[in-house]
Amino acid sequence: MSDRESMPGSCDRTRRAAVARSVSPSFDSAVTGYFGTRQPSMADAEGSHAAYVAALRAHGTEVTVLPALAEHPDCCFTEDTAVIVGGTAVIPNMGHPSREGEQEAVVEHLSDRYEIERMPKGSTLDGGDVVFYDDRYLIGVSTRTNRLGAEYLAAKAKASDYHVEMVDVPGSTLHLTTVMSSPREGTIIAAEGHLAESQLGPLAEELLWVPNSETYAANTIGYSDDRVILSAGFPVTRQVMLDAGFSVTSVDMDAIMQADGSLTCLSVFTE
Repeated sequence: MSDRESMPGSCDRTRRAAVARSVSPSFDSAVTGYFGTRQPSMADAEGSHAAYVAALRAHGTEVTVLPALAEHPDCCFTEDTAVIVGGTAVIPNMGHPSREGEQEAVVEHLSDRYEIERMPKGSTLDGGDVVFYDDRYLIGVSTRTNRLGAEYLAAKAKASDYHVEMVDVPGSTLHLTTVMSSPREGTIIAAEGHLAESQLGPLAEELLWVPNSETYAANTIGYSDDRVILSAGFPVTRQVMLDAGFSVTSVDMDAIMQADGSLTCLSVFTE
């Protein structure tokens, strides 16, 4: 299998396998600061998480769900714990100190298939700052991902023959994936008020904007044949996607949103 064929989120967006993790019993103490309007609730989040996993499986993704970590309230957000680059799983130093240690069970799961490479001390990176866009990695520099971490991952991706674009993530958002995603080849969907046309326009054949009031819905999961999973409750974004020719599946993510988590946050796509 070539590196390009093993790239998760690649052009065909088949997304054959993913690793997720159950909601922590301490989810009520998850780190928040952007989307939450009330205290996170484990009971509510478990329902959203189950619906999310069911949606992935309905789209043909084989999902492995790891046990929750009681000592890590944010542990269900596995996207942040590993970035797949060809045949290697790059394991970052987490951008928030409370999340250090979440990586280890994911490493154990991935080690049967991937070479494990840990990022150097001093670097920080959350997988939520990485968008897989066709044949390239869009890497955000944010409050969670420092320049050293972004440059380390960029060098790794370039060495594996992928293109890389660095994106400065504004303080108005947590991660790059919080405000943009790529649901199909050549297409980027982004929320107004965070990233500029000058940042995204040169990259996209089709650039879809959604209103700032629906920022949360800009995080999507695209599959082949113009299928996409969206967060429920955002009618403008849903219509934008329908008008662009997508077949839409909606998942109620409100309980996950209270802890600043989005759709892609809940899994690492491994194939």
